[in-house]
Amino acid sequence: MQETVDLAFWQLGVAYLFVLLLIAIVRIKGIPREKEIGIASIRMVLQLILVGYLLEYVFRFSHPSLTILLVAVMLTFAIRTVFKREKGKLSLQMKRIIAISMSSGIIASLAVFILVVVGMKPWYDPRYVIPIAGMIIGNSMTGIALGLHSMIENMQAQKAKVEAALMLGATPGTAARDIVNQAFDAAMLPTINSMVGMGIISLPGMMTGQILSGTSPIVAVEYQIAIMLGIVGSVSLSVLLFLQLGYRTFFNHRSQLRKHQ
Repeated sequence: MQETVDLAFWQLGVAYLFVLLLIAIVRIKGIPREKEIGIASIRMVLQLILVGYLLEYVFRFSHPSLTILLVAVMLTFAIRTVFKREKGKLSLQMKRIIAISMSSGIIASLAVFILVVVGMKPWYDPRYVIPIAGMIIGNSMTGIALGLHSMIENMQAQKAKVEAALMLGATPGTAARDIVNQAFDAAMLPTINSMVGMGIISLPGMMTGQILSGTSPIVAVEYQIAIMLGIVGSVSLSVLLFLQLGYRTFFNHRSQLRKHQ
């Protein structure tokens, strides 16, 4: 089996020509993004190097507490990222719902994938758990962020429609049903689009990495199908739970629409 090609530092440096190309393009077009692109590139390298050394340690001293701790840290940062992505101020109740929904959907999907689909022994093997958790958490974070933004935006834009429905005797759930459905559709669309183009338009990152490491393409495909289905489950569970709980924060105990803060 062919060994993985080890990249030298100068080869990574050559790859940075693509970043310089992007900076040149935005400068020519007069888009003020040069500083942001430069900072993002440097930050990416530093973060990945740090994670690389951390994973070296975790893989070498495999222990369930280390694996659980690392997954918890990843989940915590993902939840905080959702909070920061939404420009408007989120209520404490909404933040709790986001945290509970993400944690529940992600942990449930990850547990089923690790314990049943893959059936790893030991279950806490970080070489499997950490990369799989990263993909599931990342996609769920995106889904929740999109669902949150869509729900808040439509609640504000369709305020008159919701209030009219309430005045006619509709319950908050009925009045907000279309908005919740639109938010769910917006949250799931990127995942659905990824599934549609997978294999024909693009080779997913996990599958590409396994093939580059020398794994059989058939085995890589099997894992990719499994992880994609796990991602679908995690995103759908997290978003559904969030929306079913989140829309209620827009109404008071008298079932009246209130200003969301």
